[in-house]
Amino acid sequence: MIRIQRLTKGYVDNPVLRGIDLQVQAGEFVVILGRSGAGKSTLLRCMNRLAQADAGQLQVAGIDAMATRDVRELRRRVAMIFQHHNVVPRLSVLKNVLTGRLGYSNTLASLLQLFRREDVALARDCLRRVELEHKALARTDSLSGGQMQRVGIARALAQRPKVILADEPVASLDPKTAHLVMHYLRDAARSLGITVVCNLHQVDLAKEFGDRIIGLASGRLVFDGRPDQLDDIALQRIYDNPAASEPLPPVTASTRCARAGA
Repeated sequence: MIRIQRLTKGYVDNPVLRGIDLQVQAGEFVVILGRSGAGKSTLLRCMNRLAQADAGQLQVAGIDAMATRDVRELRRRVAMIFQHHNVVPRLSVLKNVLTGRLGYSNTLASLLQLFRREDVALARDCLRRVELEHKALARTDSLSGGQMQRVGIARALAQRPKVILADEPVASLDPKTAHLVMHYLRDAARSLGITVVCNLHQVDLAKEFGDRIIGLASGRLVFDGRPDQLDDIALQRIYDNPAASEPLPPVTASTRCARAGA
């Protein structure tokens, strides 16, 4: 579903991604951990062309994200959930979810907010998946922060994407609400067979919800493994090497076994 090879990205003289190699299978729920500035958000932004990578290979949902000129088609297949909701406060909850269908509408219909019956039915189904169908006609600015983020999840689901990219989706929420939002995201994606790549700061949530965890440090991949493999050695690689100048081999089960036998 996602194939990345030797991906690099920098801004002027600031290298952000330094040769990322990563493959994500269809239906996986992958969590990326790392310090602020490790390159997590930039990696996601390269996947849907909010940022253009400098070099390497990047295929997402069957599209060459480095070379395609049809960015609209890429973003139909790759939905995004942002940290700060990115909802339109004055619109109803239902209309916010329906904005996930704008990529399938012509310009006039989009401007007039005209949606087909099947799109409305789809939007209501997406709200049902995050248990907000009863709020469909409410103004979105009347919701709590956690409910707004659930609207963001429903909007992403309404795109019928193959991949969802979630950039710190629970960073501004309290622990209980963050857990609830992650529950909705994982369960909805799993039931629909959607691949998810989710940036997080919370290690406990990463272990609970991720099928697989990726660790980034200074723009390099330093861990790739299952949640139960995220031990102190791995966490030290991810969080205690913010200025590493040389590539670090990813911490995996095999490298731990080799160390144990040394």
